[in-house]
Amino acid sequence: MTATPAWPPKSAPRLFVEMTLAEGLRLPIEGGQAHYLGKVMRIAPNDAVILCDDRTGEWVARVTQVEKRAVVVEVERQSRPREDVPDFWLCAALLKKPNFDLVLEKATELGVAKVVPVVTRRCVADKLNPERARTIMTEAAEQCARTALPALGETAKLEHMLRDWPDGRTLFFADENGGMPVAKAFAQTGTAPAALLVGPEGGFDETERVLIRAHTAAVAIALGPRILRGETASIAGTALWMGLQGDWAG
Repeated sequence: MTATPAWPPKSAPRLFVEMTLAEGLRLPIEGGQAHYLGKVMRIAPNDAVILCDDRTGEWVARVTQVEKRAVVVEVERQSRPREDVPDFWLCAALLKKPNFDLVLEKATELGVAKVVPVVTRRCVADKLNPERARTIMTEAAEQCARTALPALGETAKLEHMLRDWPDGRTLFFADENGGMPVAKAFAQTGTAPAALLVGPEGGFDETERVLIRAHTAAVAIALGPRILRGETASIAGTALWMGLQGDWAG
């Protein structure tokens, strides 16, 4: 006797959509997402698509029509609620485009709640295309089966970010000149709202370092005995927080 294949299959494509999802909703998927489903994934009627709306969670939908410029699906049932996202921000100095793309992608996969792009004196870039950044983060969330998208903060100069820093959120400052051992620092604050500030190629200059250390929310930390690249420090520091205080800790 032939076993009935699991439905939806694990290979079903995943997409974030803007519309709030609900059982029985018929939804046309258009544009680049329709091209992805129809031309790349070769989707056909009755195939499954996994949808997320960043509000209610994850839903299983069935393809009802495949047209030239749109794929129509019908939402059948909810499979997961929206995940609880640890209250952790990554405040990362802008890097060269491929390197910062990596930061956006991996921060999303690791589960951050928000990415804040920061401009410092030694940054090689001072602008970020927010639409492109959100696309990178959305595709990363789809790839790793997140049901929530990280927020993308406005690109801010370091001094402006510090001036407007919210009360009650610890700012862990990855200082290449040294600081409290990272595991000890993370353990002291527990699961309270937190953020990690990472510098650019060449690090922070001395004026910036003094400004950060003087901030009441800042805790200088050391990420090991080696000087890390900006993207490495962002990824390593985020992974450590997730493992010690975030949703990797059980």
